[in-house]
Amino acid sequence: MSKEKRHTPSDENELLAGILKGDTDVLDSLYKTNFPTIARLIINNGGDIDDAKDIFQESIIILYEKVCSGSFALNSKLKTFLYSVSRNLWLKKLAKKGVYTRLDDFEERVLVEEDIEIHKERDKQFSMMEDALKKLGEPCRTIIEDFYIHNMNMQDISEKFGYTNTDNAKNQKYKCLQRLKKLYFG
Repeated sequence: MSKEKRHTPSDENELLAGILKGDTDVLDSLYKTNFPTIARLIINNGGDIDDAKDIFQESIIILYEKVCSGSFALNSKLKTFLYSVSRNLWLKKLAKKGVYTRLDDFEERVLVEEDIEIHKERDKQFSMMEDALKKLGEPCRTIIEDFYIHNMNMQDISEKFGYTNTDNAKNQKYKCLQRLKKLYFG
């Protein structure tokens, strides 16, 4: 017998669509790519492999229920979502066991790991925005910086650039934002 080569979805939206359809390939893919991280999280924080399997299974069920509800919007990577849900489930389980001293240490370690990931992503976004601002040119760059970074009001910006009124300054700021979006999002 020849085995059919299975397609493993890599795009987050494909994964969510596959979950909705009950695609076993998607579930296998989620398990292979995410379970080792969850297992390490649980085992390094007072659990065992069975705890990890239980927590991961609960996380997948929560994801499935949210996707099926129709109102689920993924605001992070799927891996981050599953990690966060698993972490919260494990924290609740530890709290029920009365493991408060470990819980505090665990939360600190997890928060630091998440903060590092979040900061790396923000740094990347800020760098991309900085590049887009450099390409934007004047007077747009200064208008955007004055309004969003230096918190100047539209009246002050209008006077600084010699616009006849604040509506003209707002219109120019809007045009500048549209150009910035094109540069940022490509």
